[in-house]
Amino acid sequence: MSEITKDDLRAAVAAGHLSEAQAASVMALAANRISGRAALPAEDEPFELFRGFAEIFVTVGLAILIAGTFGFLLFLGGNGGYVFLIPLTALFAEYFTRKRRMVLPSILLTVTLAGAVLASFLGIPILSIRFVAQDPSLNLALGVTALALIAWFLRYRVPFSMFLVGLCVLAILLNLAKGLGPDVEMAQTIDMFDLAQGSPISLAMLLFGFLALAGGIWFDMRDPHRLGRQSASGFWLHVLAAPALVNTVALTFYKMGPGTGYGFLLLALIVAAALALIIDRRSFFTAGIGYMIFLSFYAFGDAADPRSWWVVLILIGLALTALGSFWTELRTRLMRLLPQFPGKSRLPPYVTE
Repeated sequence: MSEITKDDLRAAVAAGHLSEAQAASVMALAANRISGRAALPAEDEPFELFRGFAEIFVTVGLAILIAGTFGFLLFLGGNGGYVFLIPLTALFAEYFTRKRRMVLPSILLTVTLAGAVLASFLGIPILSIRFVAQDPSLNLALGVTALALIAWFLRYRVPFSMFLVGLCVLAILLNLAKGLGPDVEMAQTIDMFDLAQGSPISLAMLLFGFLALAGGIWFDMRDPHRLGRQSASGFWLHVLAAPALVNTVALTFYKMGPGTGYGFLLLALIVAAALALIIDRRSFFTAGIGYMIFLSFYAFGDAADPRSWWVVLILIGLALTALGSFWTELRTRLMRLLPQFPGKSRLPPYVTE
């Protein structure tokens, strides 16, 4: 009899035979019996958008059907008609998500649900960001959409739902912040994300980053072995949290200029890298790559010699490749050095001896 692998446990979780907690318990038992990280598979941050070309083919068909339905409802006129897309989307989800367990079609249907709810409030001009920003019912529409996506997640367990929920929350916070500082034009300057300027938008972005980070860690701790949808949901929240936190803080220090500012920028990137290792999520480190390139060029480059860019990019590329190759070993060393703190035992496992 062949050994049961992590992929087998994932399939059991996806089919509903095991819960994430049960699958994690089996993995923990196996790890304790074999003792050590060698018992755990090398893949530490699974990511899946589709499982085969069949899903792509189905998604293309669904996209054409949904686009045609949107067009038909637009022809009929009125925003209320878009409500009829919601039960239609749910009907498709019952088959493609709950029965067939298809990933990419489920993502498309989740986006369709969000679009249908928003269009019911705002109409098709949701495609115009400037129009949306001026609509008085925007926050209500976003709030209802977020609630609909949460209900969708509870029913269909599509991890991508959390990404869209996060976007809705971010849009609400930014819209509220814009109301506190109406003199700020959202599309004209990056200074609005500079904490030193006291912009409400920068504070809203920072608050959202911490909320998304907390949500991502909460999901991760419910599935530390990353066997099911809890961890995948956390992944999408980390994708939002990383740029919100790293870019806001790093941009603030970058705008301070050479010397103290760039020193704090380097420190912020080190903290982001350490956090990425602790929670075992590369997204936080990825969000700061652009600033790493800038600091490297500032320290070692020569603006008068364009060839210095090649050297900087090669060095950064080598460093990132090495980090990716030895990520697990570096994380193990860091986790061993850190003292015990609340939740440490619920983070992704590492070799303790």
